[in-house]
Amino acid sequence: MSTNIGRIHDDSSHDNSHDNILAEINMTPLIDIMLVLLIVFMVTSSITLESGLDVELPKTSSKTEKKESNIVIISLDAKAHISVQGKKVEDSNMLKEIIQKALAHEKTDEVIFEGDTTSTVGRMIEIMDIAKSAGAQKFAIATESK
Repeated sequence: MSTNIGRIHDDSSHDNSHDNILAEINMTPLIDIMLVLLIVFMVTSSITLESGLDVELPKTSSKTEKKESNIVIISLDAKAHISVQGKKVEDSNMLKEIIQKALAHEKTDEVIFEGDTTSTVGRMIEIMDIAKSAGAQKFAIATESK
């Protein structure tokens, strides 16, 4: 009766140049970094205002509470370009209709004005008058704290 006994292989007798090397890339750190970057971009993008224009807000030392209700943001930049809810208004004759649509979409009567520090008060009052005729009842002016 014969029995098979396992053979012990001597690795020193094999040629190491023919051995296959199994290399894998660990994806876990890459995925972790991508998720952290995604979270950072989500947080920073939600903090920015919805203004479509580059507006340098006036600075003030007084602080007010931020409202959580729906509002319509009207921006006026240094070159007198107007933006409603971040969308640039190309035809100023359509401003009243655009504000009416924005107020109806947001279901509000509140408007916040963002005026560049170099923009004129007279132009902002004209826009406020148009917004009032479009149905806005409550107004505020956006500022930055010092």
